[in-house]
Amino acid sequence: MEKKFFVFLAVPFWVYLQAAPISFAADKPGNVQKGVEVHKKQCLRCHGAEGKGDGPASRLLKVKPADWRDPARMSSLSDEDLYRLVKEGGAAAGKSKMMPAFGAKLNDQEIYDVIAFVKSLHSKAK
Repeated sequence: MEKKFFVFLAVPFWVYLQAAPISFAADKPGNVQKGVEVHKKQCLRCHGAEGKGDGPASRLLKVKPADWRDPARMSSLSDEDLYRLVKEGGAAAGKSKMMPAFGAKLNDQEIYDVIAFVKSLHSKAK
């Protein structure tokens, strides 16, 4: 009887956690230099060394990775949008499902750092 009661309470709590919105701290600053390191390890294969979407793996993808230097594209994305894209993947943010989720690989600070790096590329393109 106790096990059934535990499952009865645990399952709704687990569902709540899965459906809860992700937490984005807009006041949490990212470090561009640390973001470069995250980019080299996680993003370079698809987005390329300069964030142009021309990485070596991009040739194999049906949907080409975003060019982070494209002002029109990048100005349409908020920091929260970028956070969701990195953490949950493209499909969760209404973008390409080819963009994988990195929430299991990167902690929040690493995500903030890579966002800072991506934004630095966009600002250079202006």
